[in-house]
Amino acid sequence: MRKLFLLCLLLPFCLLSRGEDKKEFTVLQWNIWQEGTKVPGGYDAIVNEIVRLKPDFVTFSEVRNYRNTRFCDRIVQSLKEKGETYYSFYSYDSGLLSRHPITDSLTVFPEKDDHGSIYKMTSTIHGHKIAVYTAHLDYLNDAYYNVRGYDGSTWKEIPIPQTVREVLEVNDASLRDDAIRDFIAAAQQDIAEGSIVILGGDFNEPSHLDWIRATKDLYDHNGMIIPWTVPLLLDNKGFIDTYRELYPDVLAYPGFTFPADNPLVEVEKLTWTPKSDERERIDYVFYYPHPAIQLKDAVIFGPKGCIAKSQRVTEESKDRFLLPIDVWPTDHKGLLVTFELETSPE
Repeated sequence: MRKLFLLCLLLPFCLLSRGEDKKEFTVLQWNIWQEGTKVPGGYDAIVNEIVRLKPDFVTFSEVRNYRNTRFCDRIVQSLKEKGETYYSFYSYDSGLLSRHPITDSLTVFPEKDDHGSIYKMTSTIHGHKIAVYTAHLDYLNDAYYNVRGYDGSTWKEIPIPQTVREVLEVNDASLRDDAIRDFIAAAQQDIAEGSIVILGGDFNEPSHLDWIRATKDLYDHNGMIIPWTVPLLLDNKGFIDTYRELYPDVLAYPGFTFPADNPLVEVEKLTWTPKSDERERIDYVFYYPHPAIQLKDAVIFGPKGCIAKSQRVTEESKDRFLLPIDVWPTDHKGLLVTFELETSPE
């Protein structure tokens, strides 16, 4: 009886101790539309939202270093003025922010002639090495527009392709697959060393998990089921698409991230294909399975509205939205992903 009493007395402390072995960290993927310059008050809105959300890592798309400034330095300083400490390093086209000191950085796929970029940073979080990659992939030869009757490089109206092969030939003429192969090669070394590997980015390409039989007659897919190259390459190498892992029901949770409705911007500046329904999920956070982490949550960050056929449309899906506090600075929606992490003894 005495042993049973002691066991009952100690059990809450054991459970508490186990709970203390678990931590969370968050990753925010965010295309900031030319550093927020396309929307009045856009840059300040980027700063204010990061202060509110306090993500551990931010993977940016459309870093431009305007007027001979370094966006990495400017955003770090702006956050410091708001009482938040972040770390970054020089990059162009895509970028990274970290609440944890950066131990190393690397250009994986350098930007050239606006064909995309990939950068990497390494850090340590709760005793674990982590490699976080940011990707903003080539926006040309964007073949999901071809399916909708628009050329994916000029955005002029064209006949709709008749075969999947035609679509993929256009798609693979981009440098998106070249960039992601470079990422895979770099990430495999991190994986071999036991690091946690995260990839966030605006891929400018849909997912094979979204263009399936159930959606072939929706969103102007025009009857096509397409194994889109870049997400499929990652899937084949074992990387997990966080949003689709948590929400496999494509019809209930389409997860569209582009084009986002922005009430401060005219519709004509938010659409590339004014006669079509171009809604897509092209902003992602991927991770490689690791014994210390568990995917916990993912929420779309931004307004509920999208643009379809030049109309402002409010989504009626089951997707969850983390709404902006005020000004929305971009034409994309972001993705905020939460991971649970087992702490490691220092």
